[in-house]
Amino acid sequence: INNRSIQDMHMFGDPSRIPIVIVERVMNAPRRTISENSYLRHIELVNSHSFQTELNSDIVNKESTQQSNARVLKIVVFVHGFQASLALIDFWQKNAMLFIYFSSFLDLSTKFTKGHHLDLRLIRNQWLLIDPKVEFLMSEANEDKTSGDFREMGQRLAQEVVSFVKKKMDKASRYGNLGDIRLSFVGHSLGNLIIRTAIAESMMEPFLRYLHTYVSVSGPHLGYLYSSNSLFNSGLWLLKKLKGTQCIHQLTFTDDPDIQNTFLYKLCKQKTLDHFKHIILLSSPQDGYVPYHSARIESCHAASHDNSKKGRLFLEMLNDCLDQIRANPSEHRVFMRCDVNFDVTAYGKNLNSFLGRAAHIEFLESDIFV
Repeated sequence: INNRSIQDMHMFGDPSRIPIVIVERVMNAPRRTISENSYLRHIELVNSHSFQTELNSDIVNKESTQQSNARVLKIVVFVHGFQASLALIDFWQKNAMLFIYFSSFLDLSTKFTKGHHLDLRLIRNQWLLIDPKVEFLMSEANEDKTSGDFREMGQRLAQEVVSFVKKKMDKASRYGNLGDIRLSFVGHSLGNLIIRTAIAESMMEPFLRYLHTYVSVSGPHLGYLYSSNSLFNSGLWLLKKLKGTQCIHQLTFTDDPDIQNTFLYKLCKQKTLDHFKHIILLSSPQDGYVPYHSARIESCHAASHDNSKKGRLFLEMLNDCLDQIRANPSEHRVFMRCDVNFDVTAYGKNLNSFLGRAAHIEFLESDIFV
């Protein structure tokens, strides 16, 4: 054990509690198919050595074509997840039993209520350590406004991003030659759907060619179809009975009687993932707030055995998303699924662990994971 190891043990505590991360690298999305789970059989895991060799050669080729002094403007946008509106909190506080339940269900009892623009600050800090010259935007456009319609949230985020990017482009142009622009996004929980909705906005179209990296931290990309957390599902059902929770209806496909007319079904039809060069999906089987298959954009046991219309439409949505991730043969795209297993034993047996909230928040608050 060297000095650095001792320092790490002092900083992070018991090394046996380090999160276990299983990384699956896929060069291209698997071939489309409708047979049971068979799309998984066509995934070709990339050998880490050959993958790194190709990546290094790609970097060398890019650097050789950019010998000029033009500045590369790198921007990263961080988008937080759900935050209960003040009206909903006021309602629950007036109803003691509901408040006791929802204080754990929606993080109302924590010191820092999730859904704040600084939720992803640890990831931002690590990104800045890796690349100090990156420009970052901690999105505030939807703070206190994440209970409504995803379309409105996406529009607000798109306006915020366009304004920020234009401002940085003008500044970079004044101080030297502006070369390439790389626009990246990091989203947590529902923030990922806000990001995809924003990308589908017409005002974002001129900036799609700049999209570079997308990091999805436990995002419900396929909604809450086939969610297996019955306690959490009952909370969603109760939320839908209250006013001002349109996003919950959209997440659970109850915003329209016909699934094909729902918001999420239509969102999967739009090319919101098509332009990114790198796509990284972070998920955890311990996270009870977001269905595991939804965060990984893959099928699940219940869906594979569902021959109803809902099952067919779910598979259609899944294939629509994977078709966007599939790169053209002439393009180099990194697609990674990262499966994170946290040590949640320190939390003990409480409602947070039972609901799956502990792992959902560990993505934001675990220093060693970040």
